[in-house]
Amino acid sequence: MKITSNDIVLRPRFQLEITEVKEKVLAALEKSEKAPFLVKRIDEHIFIKFDQKENHFWSPQLHIEVEELDKKNSKIFGVFGPNPTLWTFFMFLHFGVATIFIILGIWAYSIASIGKPYVIQIGLMIIMLILWASFYIFGRIGRQKGKPQMKLLHQFLIDTLVALQH
Repeated sequence: MKITSNDIVLRPRFQLEITEVKEKVLAALEKSEKAPFLVKRIDEHIFIKFDQKENHFWSPQLHIEVEELDKKNSKIFGVFGPNPTLWTFFMFLHFGVATIFIILGIWAYSIASIGKPYVIQIGLMIIMLILWASFYIFGRIGRQKGKPQMKLLHQFLIDTLVALQH
């Protein structure tokens, strides 16, 4: 197995190559559910998350896609991420702040072009930048809080794949 991870992004990804048939890998992952993990399969996608008892605001989930390389080998693509509802909310906040920032920039330019003071608009733009940075930092802190569970999800996947090959 080859693991490639990226520690810079908010949603870390990895890839594994395994010497098993795609359908066998998918079936093994689908049937591997054990506490505290919940496993759901949709076509070639497997979603592994924590049950209600272990789940908290920053709990990650693991999205796995299995691709067939040839008749004997498969490639597994994994993405760790927050609850999709939380992720959508975070993206909404980021886009909202960016939209307000652009509107304030246009307003400031309009006011400046007619020779009036635009200090308020620039001040509000700075507040939007600070707000955006705080959202980003908040997301990074949340990822740190979810990292122990991320490791548990990854270990669950590895244990399942090792059991499959024996």
